[in-house]
Amino acid sequence: MSEAVSRRRAIGLLGAMGAVGAALGAGGCVAAVPPGGAAPRKASASAAASGAGSRPGSAARIDALLERLTLDEKTALLHGGPDPAPLGQAGYLPGVPRLGIPALRLADGPAGVRVAKPATALPAPVLLASAFDPALAREYGRVIGREGRALGQDVLLSPMANLIRTPYAGRNFETFAEDPRLTADLVAEVVRGIQDEGLIATVKHFALNNQERSRDTVDVVVAEQTLHETELRGFEAAVAAGAGAVMGSYNKVNGTYACENKPLLDDLLRGRWGFGGWVMSDWDAAHSTVAAIGAGLDMEMPGGTHFGGPLRQAVRGGTVHEDTVDLAVRRILATMDRFGLLAARPPARPARDAAAGARVARKVAAAGAVLLRNEHATLPLTGAAARSIAVIGPTGQTPFVSGGGSAHVVPDRAPAPLDAIRGRAGNGSTVRYALGEDLYGRPLPPQLLTPAADLADRRVEAGRNWSHQGEFTLAADEEWTLLVHYTGKRPGVRLDGEELFPVRQGAAEQFAGGLLGAAPDGLTVRRRTLALAAGTHRLAVFAEGGAKGQRFRLRHTTNATRAADLAEAVKTAEQAHSVVLFAYEDATEGADRSSLGLPGGQARLIEAVTAVNPRTTVVLNTSSSTTMPWLSRTGAVLQMYYPGQEGAAATADVLFGDVDPGGRLTQTFPADERATPVGGDPLRYPGVGGRQEYGEGVHVGHRWYDAQRVAPLFPFGHGLSYTTWEYEDLGVRPARDGLRVEFTVRNTGRRKGTEVAQVYVGPSTELKLDQPVRALAGYRRLTLEPGEAQRVVLDVDARALSSWDPEAHAWVLGPGRREVFAGRSSRELHLKAKAVVNSR
Repeated sequence: MSEAVSRRRAIGLLGAMGAVGAALGAGGCVAAVPPGGAAPRKASASAAASGAGSRPGSAARIDALLERLTLDEKTALLHGGPDPAPLGQAGYLPGVPRLGIPALRLADGPAGVRVAKPATALPAPVLLASAFDPALAREYGRVIGREGRALGQDVLLSPMANLIRTPYAGRNFETFAEDPRLTADLVAEVVRGIQDEGLIATVKHFALNNQERSRDTVDVVVAEQTLHETELRGFEAAVAAGAGAVMGSYNKVNGTYACENKPLLDDLLRGRWGFGGWVMSDWDAAHSTVAAIGAGLDMEMPGGTHFGGPLRQAVRGGTVHEDTVDLAVRRILATMDRFGLLAARPPARPARDAAAGARVARKVAAAGAVLLRNEHATLPLTGAAARSIAVIGPTGQTPFVSGGGSAHVVPDRAPAPLDAIRGRAGNGSTVRYALGEDLYGRPLPPQLLTPAADLADRRVEAGRNWSHQGEFTLAADEEWTLLVHYTGKRPGVRLDGEELFPVRQGAAEQFAGGLLGAAPDGLTVRRRTLALAAGTHRLAVFAEGGAKGQRFRLRHTTNATRAADLAEAVKTAEQAHSVVLFAYEDATEGADRSSLGLPGGQARLIEAVTAVNPRTTVVLNTSSSTTMPWLSRTGAVLQMYYPGQEGAAATADVLFGDVDPGGRLTQTFPADERATPVGGDPLRYPGVGGRQEYGEGVHVGHRWYDAQRVAPLFPFGHGLSYTTWEYEDLGVRPARDGLRVEFTVRNTGRRKGTEVAQVYVGPSTELKLDQPVRALAGYRRLTLEPGEAQRVVLDVDARALSSWDPEAHAWVLGPGRREVFAGRSSRELHLKAKAVVNSR
């Protein structure tokens, strides 16, 4: 079936899902199974089964509450409102005190609990995913679950199950992978971990919210097979794991907004998957009253634009039956009851264990570290290489903890990588530092302006205003970056009559980045780069003290300051035996990346430093895949993404070889920005005329590179080790629910190391559906001593051997002779065998 389906055809296909029964055993069809292959684990006491009747007397309790609730009280439970005692969380749902229904506080939390108080800033989910370790994902979830409860929260707006479809997407660091199978496995375990601790998990953004650009309006057109085999896998796994809530996305799906999309919310989520929790909108993602609640949206956040007064009017006017309102309320109350929140004595909130959270944060950051390149044994740093080190780059001194937007967490502490490297290098070593690139600017010289003004650090008292107007003259054309740092209301800064830092609308204003949006001392930062002509310029500054007073400062960088920083970095690199150069790319909710290259002058910095010292390791604190025109000049490249509060220690652990870099890429790094699954086709990304088509079909991520025979810079699953590995003796045989795969992995080097063994399956020639050239079917993380070997046994389940048939609206097994591959990445598959999959 063509992937560029018409909107009408796509809606019809998606709508037909709900008509298909759950038991699909005949004719080669297989019933839906959890994406991980195994039955869902038995839930913890705090998060038992997802149905309303899972607790003794719960159905009767909910019935009694519904009978006593007034219409006003019912609708008040279906939308957010102002918190009388806010804790800095994202949302608040008023309760009904007279009936013992408590309020709910909802916090962001993909990488830690985002509230006003400090919390453990965990590594970004994409770094967690790089460990290929579901058990570690559950441990990660448990930290967030415990801390969410300890910090007064009831609902966590996490995890994010959307796939990494385009490398430009601004929130790729908040999610897990480009691969549906890996995403499903890890999302399920994070959900279980969060809910093990009694916090309600909310899987988001349902569905197809794979970019920030035009996310509020874009219409994503996708064929049924593509939808089921790619984007839906993680959400299905979250439901199977017992997720208490689902968040609807901003975008349209096949012509209808996701938050009023009945085929998605009612037919699929509840009908086919049996979801028993509640569906909330993303913040301001609801667009209607009657259509939304009729389609299955239960809660509007953050306010009641559609589910407040308009919903009450719709009930009284007869356009919405009160039973529909009751059903939405029932879903919310039943989930609250499932987590003990309606009990006479709700579960006690635990104490926060900051030390335990920090240990997990460091463990995850080290486990997910991906060594992309390592020439001439540049790493680990030992001997002379460890005794004379130059640390270069702004994020060597200012730790890059987390990305911007919903994922930004206030950490307890976040040491600098420079300090961690100095501490690990120890006495007798020399560790020099050079900035390389100035992110926060230098003070404007007081004598620059006429009349003069000191703008380096000004205080404006409460209730007072401060202003200054002056002129300055440039002798030649020059590029400047002007920066304003402030604590209160943003000062107005006008250059030649133009406001440099206007307040923008929506997420673009609210989320300004996890690194660039704030100075190291906590002041908010905005920046603007300008080409200034020679001659005289007028500068005017106006600041308000407001109710509490504020501090502000105006800073700048120029061609001269940039040249000086570069020269200092080169000199520092020349004086050292080895260099560790930290590079960054600051991604955030509300904006997509404009390029896959490193921003600013970092490419020039890397080229200049590696020219004088080829023993340079580049540490990447980036959100997603990065193009590297400078790669061949480096000694090593270590991908650390956004490593959380313990990222400095974890980075040092890997650099010095205390930990083997056991992470593997969960997304393909392209060699060229134009050679990606969406590159060169604006209909695929970012869309044309408000419409976007998932024309790559089932060939998402590494599957596209294989189908198109495009060589990536680094393939999915890639990652080097400090030791060497051999794979041997592959055996594949039919098993009851699929195939059993066995092979041996041997550590042939001289160091203890960690390997991620990967298994892929080829297509079925007997199945007349579009199929990947190779699909990830399983993996195993191993840690072996030198010379040690381990026999790996992996079961490839029926789901991994099946495709979605859009005519049958079901998963169908791909029978016949299938190729099975085992190896170190999607492009380094040393072993191959064939086995017959029998149709049922």
